[in-house]
Amino acid sequence: MKTITPSQLKGDERKWYIIDAEGKTLGRIATQIATILKGKNKVDFIPHLDNGDYVVVTNCDKFKVTWKKMTDKLYYKHTGYLGGLKTIALEDLLIKKPTKALEFAVNGMLPKNKLRSGMLSRLKLFTWAEHTFVAQKPELIK
Repeated sequence: MKTITPSQLKGDERKWYIIDAEGKTLGRIATQIATILKGKNKVDFIPHLDNGDYVVVTNCDKFKVTWKKMTDKLYYKHTGYLGGLKTIALEDLLIKKPTKALEFAVNGMLPKNKLRSGMLSRLKLFTWAEHTFVAQKPELIK
């Protein structure tokens, strides 16, 4: 018996999906997006190949969180200098950069290897209901 392994997909062979994040929980949307970006929703998934699809997320700043995460959840960043630890709460992050919270959540769920940057480049985030990828005819995911 011979083992058949699928090959790397080209850009035109990848499918497009659209997700509306309005009213959905942040973590559940992020896992759904990460699964599609990795390609785990396909039959021919292989961990060492980047065969995921494109994901367009609309209303990405209108998600909901449970408990008091809007005020208690903190994002950390260090400048590299002594005493350079910067923190920002989720509600402040949504005001400054509305798409970053969802991007951070998806980024944490992707594999920590060289494939991550390619997967993140296929994530398209919009803060309104319309998007600019209508020509690709994305498939709606509920």
